[in-house]
Amino acid sequence: MLRRAAFRLPRHPASVGLARLRVRDHMTAWGHGAHTPAVADAALLVSELATLLVRHGPLREREFEVAVTVLADGTCFIEVSDESDTGPELRAGPGLLVGLGGDDHGRSLQLVESVANAWGVWRRGPHGKTVWVLVGSAEPCLAG
Repeated sequence: MLRRAAFRLPRHPASVGLARLRVRDHMTAWGHGAHTPAVADAALLVSELATLLVRHGPLREREFEVAVTVLADGTCFIEVSDESDTGPELRAGPGLLVGLGGDDHGRSLQLVESVANAWGVWRRGPHGKTVWVLVGSAEPCLAG
């Protein structure tokens, strides 16, 4: 069975915690234990992606969208979308990532890389992108 919820939030720092809470609530409502590795990892990853959008998105007055999909096997697919065409990019060299808007540190994306089973970016033409992550239900929890 596939379960999906999507919601829009204002591009504001307070939205990061709300995105994390809503993803956690959806997953627990769909049968995941509140303290399972999948829920903790999904909350951590949506928090990191939302933070990148809030900090580095060029249009602070706009909204962003979060979608969480849970499959029958417990796998969680998270999408964070906005209207910006600026996205994370791989930098030359093994494992070096550049964050949204040229974030030279790239720590958030290194965290995404280490926690997620897979992640990527979908371009939505000239007006936006979706950064997605896949979290497996059996993966170890790296979030404290």
